[in-house]
Amino acid sequence: MSIHRPVVIENGTLIDSATDREGAFDILVEGGRVAAIEKPGALKAHADAERIDAKGQWVIPGCIDLHVHLREPGEEWKETIQTGAEAAVLGGYTSICCMPNTKPANDSAEVTRFIIEKAKAAAAARVLPIGAISMERKGKQLAPYNELAKAGCVAFSDDGDPVADAGLMRRALEWCLMLGLPLSCHEEDRNLSCGGSMNESPLSLKLGLKGFPGVAEDVMIARDIELARFTKGKVHICHVSTARGIELIRRAKNDGINVTCEVAPHHLVLDEGCCAGYDTNCKMMPPLKGHEDIEGLFAGISDGTVDAIASDHAPHDRDSKLVEFSRATVGILGLQTSLPLFVELCSKGKVSRKRMVELLCHGPAKSFGLSSGTLRVGSDADITVLDPSVRWQFTSDDVRSKSKNSPFIGRELTGKAANVLVGGRRVVSNGALAG
Repeated sequence: MSIHRPVVIENGTLIDSATDREGAFDILVEGGRVAAIEKPGALKAHADAERIDAKGQWVIPGCIDLHVHLREPGEEWKETIQTGAEAAVLGGYTSICCMPNTKPANDSAEVTRFIIEKAKAAAAARVLPIGAISMERKGKQLAPYNELAKAGCVAFSDDGDPVADAGLMRRALEWCLMLGLPLSCHEEDRNLSCGGSMNESPLSLKLGLKGFPGVAEDVMIARDIELARFTKGKVHICHVSTARGIELIRRAKNDGINVTCEVAPHHLVLDEGCCAGYDTNCKMMPPLKGHEDIEGLFAGISDGTVDAIASDHAPHDRDSKLVEFSRATVGILGLQTSLPLFVELCSKGKVSRKRMVELLCHGPAKSFGLSSGTLRVGSDADITVLDPSVRWQFTSDDVRSKSKNSPFIGRELTGKAANVLVGGRRVVSNGALAG
């Protein structure tokens, strides 16, 4: 489909938290942008347009993922920018922010430009690079933020590793304040986590696995909140997994501190009991938690403390998971399962559909200062048409990523992206990659 050919999406239910719009509307896309949003039937005059029938489906802004690991450059056998970007659009994501823990790390304009060029060639989801906080992500020397920002980085992170040096973190916040960009923080005090494999609890003792106490996450969240208070810089807290972490962020927001946060779907729908069978696909960082922490995360979603849902998509090869639980790599795939898992939460009444759209679209955009995440006249035509009623089994054949490390393979899911447009170009058609 040519980007210049008009498209009409009709008969669907438009849901956009940014404009507080929820109801029956038809959308006209021209020149890669939203040209009109009208009541049903008002766009019949556009006879030359390609028409997408969204009857019974939700039409939402393209989803945005603030936390994705694409592995390229350096570990292309796990994932490439091409396969990751294609997995993203199949999962309903039109923009993904890729973490810098590649080999080499994204601590130079050359790596940033490489990622952007590869993403352009992939012609699927938009890929927005996140630069490293420190050179080689070693936490010793600040990365060249101005250079990285000019090359196209939208945020900075050492994710995969915490920034242990509070002084370096302060200087990073001061630099990024001048650039108007956030620091996306992996929160872990390794003097407390001590290489733990799962949540520290009676179950970890029973299983004979070294525990990772929740306080190892909480104390670093508290530290970075106080540094944000002091510097006025912007902190975004990655993959919050504890009730106490949510409470700390809630209080910080009430105090007017510039802090946002994300929660990963697996921390909402799985718990530490999933580790009982030593399934290494259930080994996460931070680890899966118990009931009290999960309820705390849902409370943060309900009251607006949580700004975004991020997949923490972490592809790993089969060999790195087929080892003892304590030695296995951490993380799972998420790009193709996050949206269906949240649709299921909607169907169970755990979250409203408008709040779901806010967490997947406008909330992430606002957290990183992106212009996307909404559907209004003149906005980029990044659009996901979601069928909320379809039930389907997620199999290894459905996985577009190069890796298969997901505990959801074999599970029946609810909801699927039927059609996806990126900049007005249809990249997913009837649930499959277009073309």
